[in-house]
Amino acid sequence: MKHSELKATALKNASVKSMYDALEPEFSLLRDLLKARRECGMSQAEIAERMGTKAPAVTRLESSLSSGKHSPSIATLKKNMLMP
Repeated sequence: MKHSELKATALKNASVKSMYDALEPEFSLLRDLLKARRECGMSQAEIAERMGTKAPAVTRLESSLSSGKHSPSIATLKKNMLMP
């Protein structure tokens, strides 16, 4: 079974769909962050430096969009994005 088929089947379940929809704000934010980084031409290392973290953290953040693995919460992103 392809991923798209599995996803379509799972989303037929109302509780799965509800949980999936609840994650949309986080995935939308992640997509926007990736798009902004690419548009300004910054590397993951440059973004990490500005966030006060290391490049692998930015890699994990961005890859969570395609891998479906756990992404940081919005609270974590807010904490790391507040500039001193």
